[in-house]
Amino acid sequence: MGRVVCEAECLPRKELYESWEMARRVRRRFRAGRVVDLAAGHGLLAMILLLLDDSSPTAIAADHRTPPSALKLKLAFEKAWPRLTGRIEMRTADIDLVQLLENDLVVSAHACGELTDRILGRALNARTRVAVLPCCHAEAKGDLGGLAGWLDSSLAIDVVRAARLRAAGYRVHTQLIPAAITPKNRLLMGDPA
Repeated sequence: MGRVVCEAECLPRKELYESWEMARRVRRRFRAGRVVDLAAGHGLLAMILLLLDDSSPTAIAADHRTPPSALKLKLAFEKAWPRLTGRIEMRTADIDLVQLLENDLVVSAHACGELTDRILGRALNARTRVAVLPCCHAEAKGDLGGLAGWLDSSLAIDVVRAARLRAAGYRVHTQLIPAAITPKNRLLMGDPA
């Protein structure tokens, strides 16, 4: 996989490591279902999730601005793994316009600030499984839940996000990706109970 990404020469190595670490942790917890990668960038996370679990029939990688090199990466993956051909849809669209189905697996790696909250809201409304790796915590706009006196602001925001999932009847699972791979390393996963 690393060789294919490197030969495509279209994204930073760091993105490969982040996507790989998130995908393998998500797949240990959630199998099957259509993968919907929101704020997907190149769509690498969606591609890796399909490779790790062939019981997911398809994937949508949606972003309001898809990088021009995303198609190059997708074609490189399809060439290396022909079973992916026709199973990955790259969409340039507002994430709020992507229809979600109950059996979907909604994912997002490093959706900045409030974008993570929008993705969680979309997943909650559709009652889908969800996994996010938040970043760019905006103190001024984020919900600190009154915890800023005890916790670092970004941690408080993520704790409130986890509590939001629990309050909606979700089972919450948290993990850390090694900080050497990404300093924004809190993985939040939830599935409807």
